Amino acid sequence: MANNFCVIMAGGVGSRFWPLSRTARPKQFLDILGTGKTFLQQTYERFLGIVPPENFLVVTNAVYKELVKTQLPDLNDQQILLEPLRRNTAPCLAYAANKIAATHPEANLIVTPSDHLILKEEEFHKQVKNGLEFVAEREALLTLGIKPSRPETGYGYIQVKRKKEFHDLDNLYKVKTFTEKPNEEMAKIFIDSGEFYWNSGIFISSLSTILESFQQHLTEIALKFEHGRKKMNTPSEEPFIRKTYSECQAISIDYGIMEKAKNVYVLTADFGWSDLGTWSSLYENKEKDDVGNVVPGDNVLLYDTENCIIELSKEKVAVIHGLDGFIIAESNDTLMICRREDEDQIKKFVTDVRIKKGDSLV
Repeated sequence: MANNFCVIMAGGVGSRFWPLSRTARPKQFLDILGTGKTFLQQTYERFLGIVPPENFLVVTNAVYKELVKTQLPDLNDQQILLEPLRRNTAPCLAYAANKIAATHPEANLIVTPSDHLILKEEEFHKQVKNGLEFVAEREALLTLGIKPSRPETGYGYIQVKRKKEFHDLDNLYKVKTFTEKPNEEMAKIFIDSGEFYWNSGIFISSLSTILESFQQHLTEIALKFEHGRKKMNTPSEEPFIRKTYSECQAISIDYGIMEKAKNVYVLTADFGWSDLGTWSSLYENKEKDDVGNVVPGDNVLLYDTENCIIELSKEKVAVIHGLDGFIIAESNDTLMICRREDEDQIKKFVTDVRIKKGDSLV
């Protein structure tokens, strides 16, 4: 375990979960599932036993430093990497990889979002350990792919090519293509082909392989961070990162490296995964009443209402009549009522609220 590192990406604002998720406290810092633990805390605990506590890095926006420290008190300040600007996932990973390279050049990395649901953790651990074993012996970028259960338009897809022989694994494939969120017609074609898997956004690599991939495919970003490697874990780190981020393009690791590299593989699995990025994905994973409603507590009285997800203050009594397939969500001083099928409008709602009512409500 000493060479296993986990990089948790926790800098997003979760705008699709508005009004529950706000810029000041995004969804990764919320207990949306009602488990008593936030998404960030669940992600951290999920990898304990595979990665020692001192080998975790959380990359987040500088404004969330205290939230991370409060929710993960086992981490020290050097394990919380503060981004001065949002530049997507490639600069985030370049920062973390070079930070690790300064002290552990032989490391193997697990890179994970901070806000996913994993229901079958034993199976998940098995696949992650298989992945770590594979990348320790191969110069490979490995992602985890999920067998799709429906033509989901909100996920990215991975098309597989041929099986890869490695020990006794029967679920390891060479990757043929990555496709970002398709329309419904294309998603159905993907499902029918049997060649496509959902992209979990979790990937595994040796540190040397990911650094080489940056040099080959994102050379400018690679050089910027390599020049500051000696400044990591010193007082010079913060000003270096502030300057470097201001000069970096905003680009994802998927688009910048994974879609271009020739050494990308996927472990296909079913471990009860969901990218809880939308109200609909939360609805799919919450317990429902007899007519398909997700209701918190007993202070909500429903009449002729079905297939709704309702997230209201537990102290507030609400009476809802005659709705079918709606999101009804309240947070502090904001109430949103929106058809579930139209939730792609939420980003527009957030923009309009910011323009008309100010940043405090978003």
